[in-house]
Amino acid sequence: MKRIALALVLCLSATVAFADEFDVVDYDIFRSVDPLAQRDEWGLVHQGKAVNATDFAPRYKWRWCYYFKANEQLIVQPGYVGSMQTKLRRLGYYCGPVNGVFTPEVSDAIARLQKNYSMRVTGTLTVPVRRALHMP
Repeated sequence: MKRIALALVLCLSATVAFADEFDVVDYDIFRSVDPLAQRDEWGLVHQGKAVNATDFAPRYKWRWCYYFKANEQLIVQPGYVGSMQTKLRRLGYYCGPVNGVFTPEVSDAIARLQKNYSMRVTGTLTVPVRRALHMP
């Protein structure tokens, strides 16, 4: 019985050593294909408990597509605005519903964010606001 246990331990340790040495373990299963998915500081998908209606709104397939859009084009997309509302809510600037509509409450939340980050306060979506929220 001791020999079987010893052999099992040696096989498992060799398997773990092999996986660490050649990086067989693939962590891409934790990465979302959604470009606006909530992410933590390591780029992994943030696992929120609440599902919003804007989570199923149509979005671009690639993240880089958002970098070429003007701010006026982005604030009319429910998926983008919903993601922005969720990020503002998580940071404590927004308390309204996550419905994908750019309302005056969202504008006030952006103005508070701009004030706290020492940006020019306009209350509109700008490139520095997008960078502060880690959005494309």
